[in-house]
Amino acid sequence: MRAVFLDSETLDRGDLDLQPLRQWVPELEVHRRTGAADIAGRIDGAGIVILNKVHMHRQLIEDAGALQLICLAATGSDNVDLEAARQRGVKVRNIRGYCSASVVQHVFAMMLSLTQYLEEFDALARGGAWQQHPHFCMLSHPQRELSGLTLGIVGYGELGKAVHRTAGAFGMRVQVSQRPGQPVSPGRVSLEQLLKTSDVVSLHCPLNAQTRHLIGERELALMKPDALLVNTARGALVDPQALADALRSGQLGGAGIDVLEQEPPVAGNPLLDPSIPRLILTPHIAWAALQSRQRALEQIAENIQAFLRGIPLRDLA
Repeated sequence: MRAVFLDSETLDRGDLDLQPLRQWVPELEVHRRTGAADIAGRIDGAGIVILNKVHMHRQLIEDAGALQLICLAATGSDNVDLEAARQRGVKVRNIRGYCSASVVQHVFAMMLSLTQYLEEFDALARGGAWQQHPHFCMLSHPQRELSGLTLGIVGYGELGKAVHRTAGAFGMRVQVSQRPGQPVSPGRVSLEQLLKTSDVVSLHCPLNAQTRHLIGERELALMKPDALLVNTARGALVDPQALADALRSGQLGGAGIDVLEQEPPVAGNPLLDPSIPRLILTPHIAWAALQSRQRALEQIAENIQAFLRGIPLRDLA
């Protein structure tokens, strides 16, 4: 069966082993990127389509007569018309849990960089201030230990739970937010209570109508003035202007942001301003350690293998 990977460069920078895929689909055609105008031509005659961010809308699915399986190189499926796939009898499968270790590592890298003031101290050492200092060490920034701090987790799926487990190794206390719009259940606290009492808030919830701009001006005002916000989930969970204003005014202690509302970002996003203090901004790479990307590819191969053998696995449609 012919297979085509439409946007491999979103997963592979030339450092992955593609053999697990080629083992099951020797006729694999790999395109590093595919523009909207080229999708129909490239999937014509293909039984299996692998994609990450390419949009597979209804018309493409309906017109692709040979198409039997869409494999997502991601967990999210908002770029595929699942209803159209169901109506056509096309299977859609995603990958899950492949990048937990990488995301957790990134979350704590941001926490540690912010609590240790790594960027600020690096600038002092490289800029000559340390050489001019009267003492062997510079106590110019208020470093804190993670031990004893309270970590608030918003979104308690696989990633939220993985962050929780790692927090224990640092001696942090952990509290988990109740889902928005639902009454508080045992073992959870309201979002308002979590924001008021946490020293670090880490977001791991999905983006939907209830969570869009979940963290805005009102929510940031509830947080402690030295609290940290970490977002490795979805950019639109946070109001970017409200966050930029809170950091500039000193209302918030710092933020580590790996995701923005539009990616790649457009000019005018307030969080792109390099003058914003205490902000670490990374380009949606929390998930992207080499091992995580290889596991992603291997899960895609597993999905194809199971499909060819008639076995349900990670089915979305």
